[in-house]
Amino acid sequence: MSDWMEIDLVRVYCGESDRVDGRPAYELVVEEARRHGAAGATVFRGVLGFGAGSLVHTAKILRLSEDLPVVVEIADRPERIDALLPRIEKIARSGVVTRQRMTALFRCPVRVRDVMAADVASVGPDTDLAEVVELLLSRHVKAVPVVDGGRKVVGVVTGGDLLTRGGLSARLSLFGLLPADAREEAAAALSGHTVTEVMTSPAETIGERTSLREASERMVKRGLKRLPVVDEAGELIGIVSRTDILRAAAKVPAGATEAMPRFTAGLMQQARDVLITDVPTARPDESLLDVAARLVASPLRRVVVLDAAGKVAGIVHDGDLLARCGPAKRPGILRALFGKKDDDEAAGVCPVGTAGEAMQSKVYSVAEDAALTDVLQKMIVHGVKRLVVTDDDGKLRGMVDREAVLRAIAGRA
Repeated sequence: MSDWMEIDLVRVYCGESDRVDGRPAYELVVEEARRHGAAGATVFRGVLGFGAGSLVHTAKILRLSEDLPVVVEIADRPERIDALLPRIEKIARSGVVTRQRMTALFRCPVRVRDVMAADVASVGPDTDLAEVVELLLSRHVKAVPVVDGGRKVVGVVTGGDLLTRGGLSARLSLFGLLPADAREEAAAALSGHTVTEVMTSPAETIGERTSLREASERMVKRGLKRLPVVDEAGELIGIVSRTDILRAAAKVPAGATEAMPRFTAGLMQQARDVLITDVPTARPDESLLDVAARLVASPLRRVVVLDAAGKVAGIVHDGDLLARCGPAKRPGILRALFGKKDDDEAAGVCPVGTAGEAMQSKVYSVAEDAALTDVLQKMIVHGVKRLVVTDDDGKLRGMVDREAVLRAIAGRA
């Protein structure tokens, strides 16, 4: 994508003879930048200069054996430089490191290393599951790679793994709605169990140089939302998510689509081309017990509320049901939402009220003839996973989600 963007330029000044564990320091800096997936790094060899010691270093013919000055330049986005600098500081022990903000023009950065999150947390196979939950919640992520004693990826733990195999009582996104004692109870139930018991292994990983088109194809084919990124040595250097790819696609300028047709061709479709039509609905006066039953039965985890004319009036999420429960009932409605109670028991914990009372009246929607580029932009701007699709009269046509857009990019829509 041809677009000017804000970057940081880091310069590492050192001597040609500077060594770390017997190897030139400048070589190790470049290797670390490359392993980190930096956008670029260049080494410059000086012909004349002096440093803090005031010794003059020159490349004159009679002094070729002198210690010449060396500068390593590394360019990347500010947040990626933030993650890289601590590693460089450990190597450049005797040199000078500078950092400068500027703008740069990147030509079609459509590889995994250009969009991945480099500051990725990881856990070991023996990590306690209670610690994993705390880590995921504190970093606001849904998955964490599992590494061996080094940086080799041996598995992945997702919120889904904790829910289905670890016995977690609710999705991580709903934990904030639980009372403190319920969260403590959930953590206590996980304590004593380790990552090995629940992780998905072997892990599906992806190389840093893989194109985003191929990454999207892998995710769609495997039904994954994220992939650990590894370098040529197979060591973990980041993680790329479905959201990372969609954000990259949303930033493609209109004039750049011809330069990268394989990545953008699928986005030339319209919302109607990727519709999910099996969307649960309810009338405003229907009971929340009926709404909860439909919500549980649908992978969308949403019920669209329609008025008497069939127009979209609101939407009910599982979090809306929890928000209407008192602290005593929230654990019960969680069990009902995740199918761990029968209908009679669910009736006793389901919040009282109607769909109209619980619904959110603000519904993010798009027209059925909206281009997927516009659909994607709206998802990114509002931070939502799904959009309601309506016709010209405001009547429900279906729903479009991130998975559908990713499938379009992967050429599988």
